Formats: sequence, structure tokens, C-alpha cells
Amino acid sequence: MSDEGVSAWKDQSVQDLIETVQRFIRTEVVAHRETWERQRYVDRSVWRKAGELGLLCCSIPEEYGGGGGTIAHEFAICEVQGTALDTSWGNMVHSGIVAHYILAYGTEEQKRAWLPVMATGEVIAAIAMTEPGAGSDLQAVRTKASVEGDDLVIDGSKTFISNGHNAELVLVVAKTDANAGARGISLILLDTRDAPGFSRGRILDKIGQHGADTSELSFEGVRVPRASILGGEPGAGFRQLMTQLAQERLLVATTAVGAMETALRETLEHVRQRRVFGQSLYNFQNTRFVLAETATTARIARTFLDSCIERHLAGNLDASTAAMAKWWLTEQHVRVVDGCLQLHGGYGYMREYPIGRMHQDARVQKIYGGANEIMKELVARSL
Repeated sequence: MSDEGVSAWKDQSVQDLIETVQRFIRTEVVAHRETWERQRYVDRSVWRKAGELGLLCCSIPEEYGGGGGTIAHEFAICEVQGTALDTSWGNMVHSGIVAHYILAYGTEEQKRAWLPVMATGEVIAAIAMTEPGAGSDLQAVRTKASVEGDDLVIDGSKTFISNGHNAELVLVVAKTDANAGARGISLILLDTRDAPGFSRGRILDKIGQHGADTSELSFEGVRVPRASILGGEPGAGFRQLMTQLAQERLLVATTAVGAMETALRETLEHVRQRRVFGQSLYNFQNTRFVLAETATTARIARTFLDSCIERHLAGNLDASTAAMAKWWLTEQHVRVVDGCLQLHGGYGYMREYPIGRMHQDARVQKIYGGANEIMKELVARSL
């Protein structure tokens, strides 16, 4: 497989980071995959080690304890995780999503309270959007935060929350005005270490991504200061979500491309070694044609992703194009992995083979970050 060279958005600082992340993922995360999958979450020691290496909040300014890089550094970490087939460590949510909500919209006090401890790994962060009856339709959330004097009282439940089991900080999507529609939604910073009425449910038993902490959360009369509203602006949550979700979707798309490229490499190695009817499986025309299609898809995916990241870094990536990237690249991710698994035959159905794990882990890519059907609706509205 020919080398396309280095993506233009990967400057020297990004390339240096990639080398560090590759070592970290290999030795601290993937090496202990069986443990994470048994307990269904990554140990806190992994987060602290990542903090020591400067891998947490590396795109957050140094004045707030971060690495002083750009969002390109977060894309690079996601790409390495995709390439290494790691779906356990929830840094994308922690550093790529929650930290950037706080950086973009938080008050100075909120930034200084939360970003430094997130950068060290002392605090793990989650964002609580999805509810049992509200997924991609965020306007339908039923969790409410009622005003009582100088406090807000949160009641409701959330599900499918990444990092939910371990998080000390949960950014809660709630309605502070039930009669104002989208304008009644606020984002609330909840410190779970001091939150009577807050409880964690089970870590969910998923069909894939078994090492990823995905949990249920419950809020029963949880009292927080009104100053806990992100940015101190009630009713701004939906606008904040719509602005930041484009970046989240591009982060998901980045993991998809990294995984596609790994699937192709793994499959090329397998078919060249596997012998069928006295010859290499690679020698069969069907195999070569499938791999030719796969390599072409992966090349187009990489080119599209690089273009989107470059536009995002320049500040001119529109929400519609981000939605295109999310739905199309995750669709190709699932399709490519399925085709590669087929070329592995029965071995592809074994979890001891990387392609088998990839098949299980890929499917949810079309669901989280906004279901792909919703992404197509967003694209259609822009036409």
C-alpha cells in the first residue's frame, strides 16, 4: 500500500505528539485491554499518567493548565486511538468536547476551577445529553433544573453517558425554562463529589466497545449554585450545543478514518499469508478487487477528512459539511470493516483477531455524536 505522506494539518508539534500518544496507547491502554473490557472502564491511573505526559487538554491554553496546542492535537489523539483500535479511553469526550465547552463559553472562574484539574487527570469529565426518551433530538430533553433562590435543583435521568462511571465533572443538559423550547435549555457544571441526590446506575452492557465506560446517571433534587450554569447565561445551552457539535462530529469521523486504514493493513497482511486451494488468498481476483475498492474508499476518506480538519482549523468549516463527514465516514468505516472481515473467513468472527473486535466496535459510530439519519437531515436542510 503506497504512502500518501503526512496530512498538511499535522505540523511538527502534532507529529511529535503522535509519537508520544502511540507509545502511551500501546503500553498503557491497549496492553491492558482485557482488564478494561472485564471491568468496563479504564483505571484512573491511566488518566493520571496521560496528564503527566501532557496528553489531557493538550489543545487548551497553558494559562488554564493545558498544553497550549490547537484542536489539531486532539484530532491527532483520536486518529491514533482509531488506528490502534482503542475504544476504551474516553479522552475524546474529556479533552475534545467538555474542555472546549468550558473554554468557549465558561466564565473565567469556571475555566480556572475546572480546566487545570482536567489537564492533570485529577478530574475526569463527561457530558450528559442523552436521556431514555431523548437522543439526537436535544430539544426533547426532560431533565429540568428549577430555580430556587440562588440555587438550581436538578431532576431527571441520563443514559449512554461516556465516562459516566468515573466522572467528577458532568456537564448536564437540562431545561431551566420548560416553556421556552430550545431557548430554555442550559448547560450546568455538576461536581459529582459534592452532589447529594446524584447517583450512578449500571455501566451498560454494550455489544461492542466493552472497555468504554458508558453509564446511566440519575438526578433527584440535586442542588447546585445558579453560578454553575456554563457561562452564567441561562437558556444559552442549545446554541452552545449546536456550535460545538460540529467539532464533536469531526472527532468521531477522525477515529473512523484511522480504523479504516488499520482494517485495510490488517487484511492485506492476512490475505497474503492465508493459503486457499494451493495459493495465496490475495491471488484471487475477488480478493484483489475488494481490496482495491477498500483502498480507494480509505484514500477518499482520508482526503475528505483532511480537508474538513484544515477548514475547521481555519475557522470556516460549516455545520453541514461536518455532518457530511460524520455520516459518510462512519458509514464507510462500518462497510470497510465488514468487507475486510469477510476476507478473514471464520477467523474474522473471532475476537482474538483485530478485525473481529473492529466489527463489534464500529457499529455504534453510526449512532453516537448524532445518528447518521439526523446528519443527513441536517445536510438536506442546507441544500
